[in-house]
Amino acid sequence: MTSLFAGIQDAPLDPIMRLFEAFNADTRPGKLNLAIGVYTDAEGKVPRLRAVQEAEKRWIEKGLPKTYRPIEGTKPFRDAVQALLFGDGAPILSQNRAATLQSVGGTGALKIGADVLAKLRPGATVAVSDPTWENHRALFTQAGFTVTEYPYFSADTGGVDYPAMRAALAALPAGSIVVLHACCHNPTGADLTAEEWADLVPFLREKGLIPFLDIAYQGFGIDLDADAAPVRLLAESGQEFFVASSFSKSFSLYGERVGALTVVASDPAMRAKVEALAKRLVRWSYSNPVTHGAAIVEIVLTDPALKADWVKELGEMRERIKEMRVRMADSLHQRHPDRGFEAIKAQKGMFSYTGLSPEEAVKLREEHEVYALETGRICVAAVNTHNIDRVLDAIDGAVKG
Repeated sequence: MTSLFAGIQDAPLDPIMRLFEAFNADTRPGKLNLAIGVYTDAEGKVPRLRAVQEAEKRWIEKGLPKTYRPIEGTKPFRDAVQALLFGDGAPILSQNRAATLQSVGGTGALKIGADVLAKLRPGATVAVSDPTWENHRALFTQAGFTVTEYPYFSADTGGVDYPAMRAALAALPAGSIVVLHACCHNPTGADLTAEEWADLVPFLREKGLIPFLDIAYQGFGIDLDADAAPVRLLAESGQEFFVASSFSKSFSLYGERVGALTVVASDPAMRAKVEALAKRLVRWSYSNPVTHGAAIVEIVLTDPALKADWVKELGEMRERIKEMRVRMADSLHQRHPDRGFEAIKAQKGMFSYTGLSPEEAVKLREEHEVYALETGRICVAAVNTHNIDRVLDAIDGAVKG
């Protein structure tokens, strides 16, 4: 009898997961993983944040039963997410135009958002940046959309090629969905400037495009408010748009899968309609969101003292990454002034496009035991004072050949 599963097409893992498996299979004792997107502290360990530990302790001491959460998550959690995105007392909050639903991580927020849009704009084009996080393309393709790319990163400058990006978006048909990184672009670390965002927001409205912002790294760029500036610009513009939030990195709660989808509508009536649709899709997908991680995030964000401590520690994480980024950029530029490594200094967040070629990235892995994506992307958050000299020497060796 022919197997039911015989017709399944073989498909490779995405580059990050493929490298992760290769790293785990590598038996060399000195191997170093700069490919996976996880923040590690100065000792190379995934931190347990002080505020998170205290919130978890309080939650456990309450001894509450872990009953089902509402499909959309609890109101204090959703209110706290909206305050992070839009700012305390923002007009959009009193206007009741934003619906927020707790999701299974940032990926779950993107998935539910894509499914909502598939109901509202079937057959629309989805445009993602070139390059982007691999899952953006996969999630929207699986939702039934045709996915295209718009120019974004300039290898010549190490930053954003905004004129090329704007020209490509201008050519999209009205009703197309544009996926944008609000801050700390993954994988390049190159963000639009404030001036470029100020131009882009009204441009999107003028062209009839639907913005879908991914804000997985709020607080890792400049600070919580500055990183959310694009979200707030869109809210002030009166446009309808989507936002996917993640708390994996900012709370160091990777395995708890805490995220949120926020949909901004034109008025309260439209907000209620889209929220009802999103809740139906959640119900048909995973029914109810998870409890433990979301309860921790909720406690931290609703307790002024815990929130202040979290903001402080998030700032410490951000500044540690920045220190490593500057040291890497300065050292590599000194060793190879013709390679443009100095551009790394201006990039933000956990990742950096180093400018390494695929061949150099392979040499880095095979000859120096340092894993990076073949695009040259590394996780700067995995670099620390104990391994930075080794990382620099390995990159130097790979470049010299």
